[in-house]
Amino acid sequence: MKLAACSRHNPLTNSKYQRKFFVQAAEYINQQNESLDPNPGAYHLLDEMRKRDVASETALIRHLVKQNLHKDAFLWFANILHLNIRPNEHIFGALIHSSVPLKYLHLGKQIQGFSVKVGLDSNVYVGSAIVDLYVKLGSIEDAQRAFLDTHRPNVVSYTTLIRGYIKQGRFDEAVEIFQSMPERNEVSWNTMISGCSQTGRNEEAVNFFVEMLRVGELPTQFTYPCAVIAAANMGSLGMGRSIHACAVKFLDKFSLFLANSLISFYAKCGSMEDSLLVFNRILEKNVVSWNALICGYAQNGQGNDAIEIFMKMKLMGFQPNSVTLLCLLLACDHVGLVDKGYEYFKEAKDDPSLIKAEHYACMIDLLSRSGRFQEAEIFLHDLPFDPGTGFWKALLGGCQIHSNLKLGEVAARKILELETGDVSSYVMLSNAHSAAGRWHSVVKIRQEMREKGLNRIPGSSWVDIKSKIQVFVTGDTRHDCKDEIYMCLGIFLEHAMDWHESSLVP
Repeated sequence: MKLAACSRHNPLTNSKYQRKFFVQAAEYINQQNESLDPNPGAYHLLDEMRKRDVASETALIRHLVKQNLHKDAFLWFANILHLNIRPNEHIFGALIHSSVPLKYLHLGKQIQGFSVKVGLDSNVYVGSAIVDLYVKLGSIEDAQRAFLDTHRPNVVSYTTLIRGYIKQGRFDEAVEIFQSMPERNEVSWNTMISGCSQTGRNEEAVNFFVEMLRVGELPTQFTYPCAVIAAANMGSLGMGRSIHACAVKFLDKFSLFLANSLISFYAKCGSMEDSLLVFNRILEKNVVSWNALICGYAQNGQGNDAIEIFMKMKLMGFQPNSVTLLCLLLACDHVGLVDKGYEYFKEAKDDPSLIKAEHYACMIDLLSRSGRFQEAEIFLHDLPFDPGTGFWKALLGGCQIHSNLKLGEVAARKILELETGDVSSYVMLSNAHSAAGRWHSVVKIRQEMREKGLNRIPGSSWVDIKSKIQVFVTGDTRHDCKDEIYMCLGIFLEHAMDWHESSLVP
């Protein structure tokens, strides 16, 4: 069945605009060389019906869309028009949504234009679908116009537009729309919390979570992981524990996604005891659960514990994946188990799907940190692809540790060839010369940085005190308690010097 054939002699499709739609839709769908009939029973049943009305046709269109048979949904739409059945808002909404997985914006626009012709484009169901179409495939400006054209937009319309602004990084506008919503539900709150968390606005994510509770909207299984991840990125153990306690209070049981998020959260905050406790309480673990625990031990410098958990994972019948391998290599890197790391890497090479660029980079880091530079150079030379800056930085990091200035110079220059404005390479090379007492080279490198207008990004750290994050940067003069901080720092330095002097006295 060809789509274009259905448009002939049809009072609903006799305009120039509508004929254009059918020609373009036909060209797209017929090029796919796929059968219209993956579910012949449903089509046959409708063909046998004496009365074909919009309700039965809507049911079939929605069924096709639900089954991801999007091309067939468009073809059946042509059949509906051929029967002179006037489409309703549910048919238009379903077809516009189908344009998204097909990644065919123009076809969606044609359906939108058709809905304008029959006066349904301002319908909230159709309008929300149009906003979603432009958010995912078009521009945020088109989505905004579609939203404004929608009569009485509902919470779905608002939330879809908010998601579009967050996707474009226009966070302030997303917040403005959220605050203007006449009503909100858990989905709109989740959109803001997850959007903040995924774009690095961790403090805002936690604040939205707290506000959600304050207005009486109960978080769902989908809310807690985003809030937990935000707390983990902030390093706020107290806040994360409060979110965990809230989940215990309001949820009947934890989803696996939430449990895995908690394992990672406690690990990032350095509380491996709590991380292991959450892990042990999961009845049906998956490979993500095991990976989260292995990575947690690796990140906290407990390489042997990470390897022990990996052995247990294999005994339980779980198949390691590329993330597992990366965590193992990190664990070996932290405790200097070079040969063990090499062993894991060589075993994994038998399965090409396990090895990715980051695994090669981790091996370079493992070899160079342990001072095995000749092997690191050979490994780098034998890479099946051209090494990027990450590989040379791994080598430069090892050179800095072991004061291998000659190789460090080579690595730094390679990095600067790939990224001329990379400040960290200059800093690492400068530190290596400084450690070796080559002050002339240090001055020369810093002079080169000044000439290129490169400024060193100040180091920073933070600590969670009574659920409030205290941030410190190098040479900080803006902290509220700077006077007290520098006074305490002076006392610590004085005690350290006294201790050092006393230790030298026989």
